[in-house]
Amino acid sequence: MVPLLVPMNADETVNEPKLREVVDFVINGGVDSILAFGSNSEFYMFTDEEMEQIFKIMVDEAADRVPVIFGMGPIRTTHGVKLAKMAQKLGAYGISILQPMFLTPTDAELELHYKTIAESVPDLPAMIYHNPRVGYKLSPELIAKLAHEVPNIVGMKDSSGDMTFLSEAIRLTEDIDFRTFTGKDTLIYLGLCLGTYGSVCSTANSFPVTVKKIYTKFQDGDYAGSRAEQFKLNPARLAQNAASFPVATKDVANLAGLNVGDPIKPSLPSSGKVLDNLRELSQSLIDESKQ
Repeated sequence: MVPLLVPMNADETVNEPKLREVVDFVINGGVDSILAFGSNSEFYMFTDEEMEQIFKIMVDEAADRVPVIFGMGPIRTTHGVKLAKMAQKLGAYGISILQPMFLTPTDAELELHYKTIAESVPDLPAMIYHNPRVGYKLSPELIAKLAHEVPNIVGMKDSSGDMTFLSEAIRLTEDIDFRTFTGKDTLIYLGLCLGTYGSVCSTANSFPVTVKKIYTKFQDGDYAGSRAEQFKLNPARLAQNAASFPVATKDVANLAGLNVGDPIKPSLPSSGKVLDNLRELSQSLIDESKQ
C-alpha cells in the first residue's frame, strides 16, 4: 500500500495531471492499494475541500484497478465522522485513522474516538493508524479491544518501528481476521516474518518495483530473496532521515523524474549533501522501477 504523495503547482494548488501520472506510475509498478492522505502525503496541510478534490481524482484515475483508502488524522471526533462519511460518499474502499495529535488522551478517550468514527460508517472497513510521531503510543491492548468490539475495524498500520509492540498486537488479535501492516519501509521483511499482511510504504511512490519484490518473494517462499530486496531498499530509505519530514518523499520522486513539485510550505526541498546522498543511494532503485 502506498501513501500517495500529492503533486502541487507553484501556487500550491493541486497539479491534477501530475497526480494522475503518479497514480498510474505506482499501479503500473505493482502496488496493491493506494492510501490517500498518509503522513508523507502531507494530509495535515489540506482543507476538507482540497481532500475531496484530491480524493476524487485518485479514485477516478485508479478506476477500480486497486482499492483507494481515505486517510485522516482528525483531532476532533466529530470532524472524523464528517471525513468518514465524505470518504464513503466519494467511493473509498476504507478509511485509515491516525490517533489525535497534540492531545494526550486516555485509553477511554481513544476508544471513544475510534469507535465513534468507525461506527459512523459501519459498512466501510476501518484501519487504525498507529504513529508515535503524534507524541504518544497506543497500547496493544487497546488495539485488540477495538478489533474485537468494533466489527469494521479490521486492521492496523504500525509506524512505531517497535517490533515487540507489533508482535503483541498480532498475538492479541490472532483469533480474528485482523490485518496488520508495517509502516516503516525498513521493516517490511521482518513484519512479514512476524505475520503482517503487508506494508504501507512511502518509498513505493518512487521505487514501487523494489518494494513489491520484498512482498512477492516472501509470498513465494523465497525468504532469502525477500531479505535481499529489503537490504537493497534500506540504504535509500535511511538516507531520507537526513531530510526534514516529510520532504524526502517528494525529493526522491523528483529525482525519479516524476516532477511532483515542492513540498507545501513551510517545508522546503532538500539541497546540498542531503540531496546528493539521496540521488546516489536512490538511483539504482529508480532505474529498476522505470524498466
